[in-house]
Amino acid sequence: MGYLRIFNPHPVKTGDGTQAEDLLLEVHLRDPILQVEVGKFVSGTEMLHLAVLHSRKLCVYSISGTLGNVEHGNQYQIKLMYEHNLQRTACNMTYGSFGGVKGRDLICIQSMDGMLMVFEQESYAFGRFLPGSLLPGPLAYSSRTDSFITVSSCRQVESYKYQVLAFATDADKRQETEQQKLGSGKRLVVDWTLNIGEQALDICIVSFNQSASSVFVLGERNFFCLKDNGQIRFMKKLDCSPSCFLPYCSVSEGTTNTLIGNHNNMLHIYQDVTLKWATQLPHIPVAVRVGCLHDLKGVIVTLSDDGHLQCSYLGTDPSLFQAPKVESRELHYDELDIELKELQKIIKDVNKSQGVWPMTEREDDLKVSAMVSPNFDSVSQATDVEVGTDLVPSVTVKVTLQNRLALQKAKLSVYVQPPLVLTCDQFTFEFMAPEMSRTVSFSVYLKGSYTPPQLEGNAVVSYSRPSDRNPDGIPRVIQCKFRLPLKLICLPGQPSKTASHKLTIDTNKSPVSLLSLFPGFANLSEDDQVNVMGFHFLGGSRVTLLASKTSQRYRIQSEQFEDLWLITNELIIRLQEYFEKQGIKDFACSFSGSMPLQEYFELIDHHFELRINGEKLEELLSERAIQFRAIQRRLLTRFKDKTPAPLQHLDTLLDGTYKQVIALADAVEENQDNLFQSFTKLRSATHLVILLIGLWQKLSPDQVAILEAAFLPLQHDTQELGWEETVDAAISHLLKTCLSKSSKEQALNLSSQLNIPKDTSRLKKHITLLCDRLAKGGRLCLSTDAAAPQTIVMPGGCTAIPESDLEERSIEQDSTELFTNHKHLIVETPMPEVSPLQGISE
Repeated sequence: MGYLRIFNPHPVKTGDGTQAEDLLLEVHLRDPILQVEVGKFVSGTEMLHLAVLHSRKLCVYSISGTLGNVEHGNQYQIKLMYEHNLQRTACNMTYGSFGGVKGRDLICIQSMDGMLMVFEQESYAFGRFLPGSLLPGPLAYSSRTDSFITVSSCRQVESYKYQVLAFATDADKRQETEQQKLGSGKRLVVDWTLNIGEQALDICIVSFNQSASSVFVLGERNFFCLKDNGQIRFMKKLDCSPSCFLPYCSVSEGTTNTLIGNHNNMLHIYQDVTLKWATQLPHIPVAVRVGCLHDLKGVIVTLSDDGHLQCSYLGTDPSLFQAPKVESRELHYDELDIELKELQKIIKDVNKSQGVWPMTEREDDLKVSAMVSPNFDSVSQATDVEVGTDLVPSVTVKVTLQNRLALQKAKLSVYVQPPLVLTCDQFTFEFMAPEMSRTVSFSVYLKGSYTPPQLEGNAVVSYSRPSDRNPDGIPRVIQCKFRLPLKLICLPGQPSKTASHKLTIDTNKSPVSLLSLFPGFANLSEDDQVNVMGFHFLGGSRVTLLASKTSQRYRIQSEQFEDLWLITNELIIRLQEYFEKQGIKDFACSFSGSMPLQEYFELIDHHFELRINGEKLEELLSERAIQFRAIQRRLLTRFKDKTPAPLQHLDTLLDGTYKQVIALADAVEENQDNLFQSFTKLRSATHLVILLIGLWQKLSPDQVAILEAAFLPLQHDTQELGWEETVDAAISHLLKTCLSKSSKEQALNLSSQLNIPKDTSRLKKHITLLCDRLAKGGRLCLSTDAAAPQTIVMPGGCTAIPESDLEERSIEQDSTELFTNHKHLIVETPMPEVSPLQGISE
């Protein structure tokens, strides 16, 4: 972050915090700091100065202090002596008396592309490229041999003499190094190399006397001690991944101690290759040093990657206690087999008598029942409704819980389809005593100005049942469904003879009077027609139901396609209940007309258009918000300026942008409401299409359940996942498995990514093809043998949807799908990713 801090830590007592005077100096150098070193870097003086390496700059500072009258009065200043702007991005640096100079230190910087740049204090000396360099490694200088030691990307330690570097070819003449002619300069030749087979984290050169020096290299799994000529003195394999190390002088003659920190928050101290000490640290050390602070020798200073600085001291002897070995008995395999058989028999007997999980017959621990009141509430509970009519009725639902055993943490959750709402949807029972009955009641009413996709509600109870092995209780869930009356969302209306959308349902029994099917919606006119009935939804739409006097048919018609669903479903349910009361069990409904796919596709297109519009509005809102924040920052800069400049109409631009943000936010909210209403209408139409397909092909309840899972996978759209791409993937899977024509289709892999499509043409083709395959005899099944090619048999009395117009399309018309008369091939192409929001430049 560019902060340089100098600390003078004081010993703290137990319980004391950090002292303020510990921080001597803090300065923000703005550029990130790669490395700091202390040496004789200024000409004309042998005083120590501070060298700070940035990625593109080398700065040398002098640190000075002024004594104050009190303890807190000492002042420290930092002054820039000189700086070098680097042409290449720096990686690390080292310093020393290169070439044996006296009284001053030179600096060598290694760049990210493997170039060594040598600076003689205030002046640049030369630059040399290391041969075959790919990635820079750690760099150290050995004053004894006057050479630079590094670890190359070939995982070998390399040593270069300073004299060889000085007389080698200049870095600016690097070209044609392999084909250079005689007299054009000397090649940079390595002094010695040693292959260590791993990358190095750090290099440290230790010379405690003039007779011998060692090169310590910390690898990723080992650390090495080398002689001056590159021969290995010793090496040690590490148990943990190291993070830093520091060799220092040992108390024993001829040995070296090494501090090694690792990523397990441990600090190990080795004497050569022998572990002498291990201690726990509160952080992972990334740098470690040993110093003398306040006359206390051997203080270990560690620094973590998040800036935690700690001074530690080893002041006790380690405990040499070793736990005695436990006497182990000899293994007798025959006795072990006998004991194992006895244990298995005990486990088997327990599982027979008492299972680990409760058995299914214990489902009667809790019984849930729901009862819907036959009459409306005397005082309607509907509040804050959006329906146009003045009077919105509400109906009371009572849910009763009857438990046989004591239950804990029972929670009742009730859900109805929006725009139906509940006065209360969560009930909690902390404890229910045995043989106890609890009843809760709530009201349901219509809030929105559109019809819900279903009139079913669901009451779910989650509770914990204690057992012998689990006193806290085993989580269990039980649910109960209930049906709301049609009159909750619908009123008797005037029938209409003309409508845009019509459906005809055939039955195998004589027609039933509509007055007996819908007793609460009798609206007799002058001519007392009993075969016509009108329904007026609270949202405003109207539906007409007609019963044929001569044939066994019923017709439902309306101005909106999705409004046909609720009356059609209610008609079939009430017909089934009517004939069950009469004792007739062979009653059946069928549908022989053409599938209303075009009307269904219009609702899909409208829903998809609102989704695309919502994405565009959110992108515009993001751009305007970025622009608004940019203008705010500029205005704040103007207001903070000591000499204010003219605003240059920035306030006008801010006000206009603010109004645009508010307008776009309102538009996004309005579009979300429209999208939710459109999705509710789409769900109603989807329920109707599934019902018609089931009646048309006489599908079993299991097959209808597969269709519902494919067409209704979501309760509502989300930003990450939408209805179109989910349904398209499900239908494509059905076409590829149980509805496939050949084994080649089964080998196709579907795309694993669900992205918003460009348009809805692909989805509409797949829905049409699904209906066509069902018309030609295909059946839905989830078993593995259902993927076999279907024997196409035309069911009697069914008119198939022609597939020829889809099958004869050429590749030029659609590059993603190909239909032929004998084979069907779906080629999945990845959808393009949505481009990220692009804001204006500030």
